[in-house]
Amino acid sequence: MARRFPDAFELKERGKRMKKEKKPALTPEERSRKVKKAVIYFRRYWVLYAMLILPVIYYIVFKYIPMVGNVLAFRRYRPGKGAFGTDWTLRYFERFLKDPMFWRALRNTIVLSVMSLAVNFPIPIIFAILVNELRGTIFKKFVQTVSYMPRFISTVVVIAILNELLSPSSGLLNKLLGVFGVAPIYFMNEPQWFRPVYILSEAWQFTGWTAIIYLAAITGINQELYEAAEIDGASRGQQMWYITLPSILPTIMIMLIMNIGHILSLGFEKVLLMYTPANSAISDILDTLVYRTGLANQNYSYATAIGLFSGLVGLLLVTIANTTSKKLTGESIY
Repeated sequence: MARRFPDAFELKERGKRMKKEKKPALTPEERSRKVKKAVIYFRRYWVLYAMLILPVIYYIVFKYIPMVGNVLAFRRYRPGKGAFGTDWTLRYFERFLKDPMFWRALRNTIVLSVMSLAVNFPIPIIFAILVNELRGTIFKKFVQTVSYMPRFISTVVVIAILNELLSPSSGLLNKLLGVFGVAPIYFMNEPQWFRPVYILSEAWQFTGWTAIIYLAAITGINQELYEAAEIDGASRGQQMWYITLPSILPTIMIMLIMNIGHILSLGFEKVLLMYTPANSAISDILDTLVYRTGLANQNYSYATAIGLFSGLVGLLLVTIANTTSKKLTGESIY
C-alpha cells in the first residue's frame, strides 16, 4: 500500500495544534543555560545594540511622543488655555470634509503621488540591475558614486539649481530650446510643468540612493544560479528576467508597500519651495495645506485633524497593500 503524505492544509493545521499545546516549564538548569546564552550573545553583539540607541531615541522623541498631540484634532484649541485645548468636538473633521481647499489638496496629493510612484519606483530597480551588469569594477564604482551623490544635496539647493537651469531668461534649457525657435517657458511657474519638474527632479536626486537597496539584494543572490543558466544557454537578458528579478522580488514588494504608505505624505519641503500663486491649483497638497493652516494661520486643531486623517489613510493603505502582497506573492512586512 502506497504511503500517503500529508498535504499543505494538514501540515498547517498540525502546526496550529502544536502551537496551542502548552510547552513544559523550563527546569532551573535550562533557564540558567538560556540566560548564559543570552549574555554571551549580547556581549558578542553589544556594538550593534549600541548603534540602535540613537535611532530608537529619534523615533521615540520625533515619531511616538508627538502622537500625543493628535488629541488636538478632537479638542478646541484656544491660546493661553492649555496646550491640549479646552472642549471636546468633532467640528474640525466636519469642517475639512466640507472645505473645497481640502478636496483640491487631496486630489493634487493623490495624482502627484501616483505619478511619482509610477515613474520613480521602477527606475531604481532597472538602474540597479543595469549597474550590476557592468563588468569594469572602477567604472561601476564611479557610476554608483555619481548616482547617489545628489541624495546629499539639500532640497533648497536642488530648487535653486532648478531655478537657474529652467529660468526663462538665462536658463540653459530655455537657451537650448531657443536654438530650435521655441519661445521661453517659465517651467517653475506654469501649472502644467509643476508635476513633470517635480517627478524628474525626484528621479535625479533619489534613483542612485534607492538603487543601493536593490544592489544589496542582488549581491545576495546565489551565483550558482547564474552559472547554471549560462550552461543552459541563457542570455544576460534572460538571466535578469528569470533569476535577478524573482530573487529580489521580496525587497521590491517591501519597498512598494512602504511607498504606498507614503502616498498622502509626500513631504512639503520641495513642494513648498516650488509653490507659487500661479501654480497653486496644482502644487497645493495636503502637507502644504497643513503647514499653511497650522503654522501660518495658527489654526492648530484644524491642521491636526487634516494630518490625522492623512496618517490614518496611510495606515489603511499600508495594511491593504501588505495583505494583497501576502496573498499574491507571499511577501509582506508583517
